[in-house]
Amino acid sequence: MSGRQTRPDLLELGETLASKGPVKTLPTPRRVRILFNGVYVVDTTSALYVWEHEFYPYFYVPYSSFLPGLLTKGNTGGDRDVYWQPELRSGSRTTNRVLCFGPESVLGEHAKALANMVRVEFGAADAWFEEDVQIYVHPKDPFRRVDVLFSTRPVKVRVKGRLVAEAAASYHLHETGLPCRYYLPATSVDRAVLKESETTTACPYKGVASYYDVGFEGGDGQKERFEDLVWYYRTPTLESENIAGCLCFYHEKEGVEIELDGKVLPRPETPWS
Repeated sequence: MSGRQTRPDLLELGETLASKGPVKTLPTPRRVRILFNGVYVVDTTSALYVWEHEFYPYFYVPYSSFLPGLLTKGNTGGDRDVYWQPELRSGSRTTNRVLCFGPESVLGEHAKALANMVRVEFGAADAWFEEDVQIYVHPKDPFRRVDVLFSTRPVKVRVKGRLVAEAAASYHLHETGLPCRYYLPATSVDRAVLKESETTTACPYKGVASYYDVGFEGGDGQKERFEDLVWYYRTPTLESENIAGCLCFYHEKEGVEIELDGKVLPRPETPWS
């Protein structure tokens, strides 16, 4: 599903990782580049996947991979020798959403993989690239996969008992750790109930999503509106290209019922329930 992320306190994160270590790490030979203020400030084939928590990884890059002179002292509220929060400057633009770790000699055994590595917040950069492909939100987890399967099992979607979509075929998107998502042809949804939303989110596995609200007049004559209940990808990533333009309903939201091949599916529990 598309991601909305909070901004961690970087010095607290540094303290946690230095004292306890990350959940796990994995080196990667992929070329990783960071675009900041129109300049590739990092270009490396020595990036490190770092799981700060169990859900997904981040890319950490070597201090030596930055163009010279771009990292300044910044905030030293942490242990300067072990971890600190520098500033990244390129031209007239500056960000302090950066976390640096010291050499192996000052890190405990559990944190040695982070020696001389730097974390740049994804949203602080203009763009990130793996080889020549832009990535969104965070790196794709190498232990997670997305499968998009075409299915001719008929699908019906009801919202508060009202039939709003009916498709003879759809794409089933299976993503590790999440319920199956049903992407329906745009023509199979009652367009009269869809209201454009200004919301957009990004997903490393699917790309940038746009949203619709669902609105209609209820049985009591009152107008019902369900915000951001439907999403779609205009230009999804390569592995999800088949869902381009198809519409998907938030099955876990109250009032949404999905019927697959004549059977009503149980409502899943997810972080977006």
